[in-house]
Amino acid sequence: MSDYAAIRDHPPSASTETEGAAPEFAALLSACGLFRLSSRAKISLSGKDRVRWLNGMITNKIRDLAPGQGVYAFVLNPQGHILGDLYAYNRGESLLVDTEQSQADKLLEIFRRHIIMDAVQVANLSDQSTAIGIAGPKAGQVLRVAGLGGEELTPLQFVDRTWHELPLSVVRNDNPAIESYEVWLTPGHVASLWEALVSSGATTVGMTALELLRVACGIPRYGQDIRERDLPQETEQFRALNFDKGCYIGQEIVERIRSRGKVHRTFTGFEVTGPLPVPGQKIQYQGKEVGEVTSAASLPLAGGNQAVALGYLRREASEADNRLEAGEARLRVAKLPFVAAFSKA
Repeated sequence: MSDYAAIRDHPPSASTETEGAAPEFAALLSACGLFRLSSRAKISLSGKDRVRWLNGMITNKIRDLAPGQGVYAFVLNPQGHILGDLYAYNRGESLLVDTEQSQADKLLEIFRRHIIMDAVQVANLSDQSTAIGIAGPKAGQVLRVAGLGGEELTPLQFVDRTWHELPLSVVRNDNPAIESYEVWLTPGHVASLWEALVSSGATTVGMTALELLRVACGIPRYGQDIRERDLPQETEQFRALNFDKGCYIGQEIVERIRSRGKVHRTFTGFEVTGPLPVPGQKIQYQGKEVGEVTSAASLPLAGGNQAVALGYLRREASEADNRLEAGEARLRVAKLPFVAAFSKA
């Protein structure tokens, strides 16, 4: 998990209560949190045409991807709408696609449908490979103490290692707000590695704390903040796009948006005053609907809880300051990530 992935993988908590997760959230912000990534799926692409074929399927560039490196990308339909997101890594003799389990069947069906005369073999490795995530300013230190290393890696770079005779891969994620890594390994060896990371200083954290961190970092989650009706530039995830790579499905729409210079609405962060809005709640400005909330959280910070939200806002309302409303809540446009979460850690 790249997508950022090391903290975007978990669905939101059914409860808005964060009191129990506050110590875990604090560990993620100021020390090191450890968590399972069992809801990630791994898909292998092999065969001599794999690079050319995947390069024509996704929005980012695979053709020149060096071994040991990865990229984040979207899969689009011909109308430019987002069918899914993924990370693609070059493992030398194969490409590894990492995505959420909730997207795996859909992406596998899309992949297999578009392999016509191509020498590409697709295999779902999810039963053979799992991952552990680790995040926080001391994450690299914990990996080093445990004998795994990783601090030398650049974002979306991975290295294969042997740890206590166990083959595994250490991956650095691409979240600019906080240092984070994944360790890929076989499911049967999770317990021993988990114990070693806890002994090295990591704090076990759960789904609620991870969701708080995701929102604090301003990372959209596919299926919640990124939907099939959305266009790539609306999501503000320009790290998923390469404008020099050549043809791929949906490229015409992406290029048309770029040539026009803007989209009508964009993914935005909000500071909230009043009751926390719920996902799906419409944003109003002077009685007119101008956006929608997709995620919201009350961040338990040292100086007190801070209510924030993520969503989409029409460009003409981006200067509305605190005159935006979502139900009884007032919203103020905020830069992502939410700086207060990290400056007060």
